[in-house]
Amino acid sequence: MNMRGDSEMKRILCLAICLLTLLQAGLCIAEGTAEPPAEYAFSKKTVRSYDSETLKYTVEKFKIDGVVCFLSKIWMQDPARQIRKATADWQKNIKRPVHMAKDVPGAALVINGSGYVSPVYPWIPENYPGESKDYYYTPLGSLTITHGEVFRNLEGVPYYGLTLEEDGLHMYVNAENGTVLARNPTETWSFYIECPMLLDNEDILPEEWDFADREARRTVIGRVNRNNYLILSVTNEGKNGLSLRRVSRFFQEHFDTEWVYNLDGGPSSALLSRKKGKKTLVTVMGGSAKDADIMAFVELEEQENK
Repeated sequence: MNMRGDSEMKRILCLAICLLTLLQAGLCIAEGTAEPPAEYAFSKKTVRSYDSETLKYTVEKFKIDGVVCFLSKIWMQDPARQIRKATADWQKNIKRPVHMAKDVPGAALVINGSGYVSPVYPWIPENYPGESKDYYYTPLGSLTITHGEVFRNLEGVPYYGLTLEEDGLHMYVNAENGTVLARNPTETWSFYIECPMLLDNEDILPEEWDFADREARRTVIGRVNRNNYLILSVTNEGKNGLSLRRVSRFFQEHFDTEWVYNLDGGPSSALLSRKKGKKTLVTVMGGSAKDADIMAFVELEEQENK
């Protein structure tokens, strides 16, 4: 596994920006405000949609450099309660996303989540204690939290990844685990330490990271504001897929994001959608491979929407 080669100053700056974003989001929560559904100049053919009082999304199909892609534009009234995580069995197995989604009643949109360690993908960062086999069938990341329970906390190993907190998803770059835990996250999703892509719409991918130059299927998520998120799902229809650097340019050219993060990709990529009023999730892309966890989006239950 390649290690992040950025300078310490750049890492400190990224962490400072993350903390400032957290503070601003906290003020928004304290004021009880919610951003309206975002309007975007970039718009393509809608192939899936969902419209309710608390959850709205469209899935648009288009091509980037000849590669078929899907862009999910999501609005939630209360992301902290509407973004859900489901997992395979810790240190025992991995599962297909559609099977994990059964643990999320009312899931209206589902994507794959964390990268993971297994006998097929045994690589772990050099600063992880122990051996690869100690991490089989678990997500990458120095912190793993599911439904508020801490499954992994590697002391002295900084966290790179996503958390779900009281004001929605947040991205951390080179953060001390204690700093992350102090925010009381209920869920985490993580992959390689290099996977934070944009911060305040600025590219933070390491220049020397070869993985970012490879064309592949992708699942990339970005936060526009507390209530609005974007997910780019890249297929291998047309050619092998897109590089992370090309995906970064796409977000920079068309959107103004707080951050963008690369979730697991390749065969693990998955995008599942359910029509309002229907019970069954339909595969939009991928979903045939097994993963460690998923990220799902649901409506607020009626008693919660008060």
